Amino acid sequence: MDKVTVMKDIDELHDTYCADCLVIKQLRKERGKPGAHRFCIEACSVGEKLQFLGEELLKVYSK
Repeated sequence: MDKVTVMKDIDELHDTYCADCLVIKQLRKERGKPGAHRFCIEACSVGEKLQFLGEELLKVYSK
């Protein structure tokens, strides 16, 4: 994968799923921003995809 493709995929995922995520809004009220962020990292399927794409982006930059 090249850098531009990975960045477009990350932007598309974020805009589609994360920007207006009702789960995150509710978790921020209940747990605060760190608790909501922890949910995204550990439990959200979109978060897992974003982590994978981030790792792919690091591979592109390390070449």
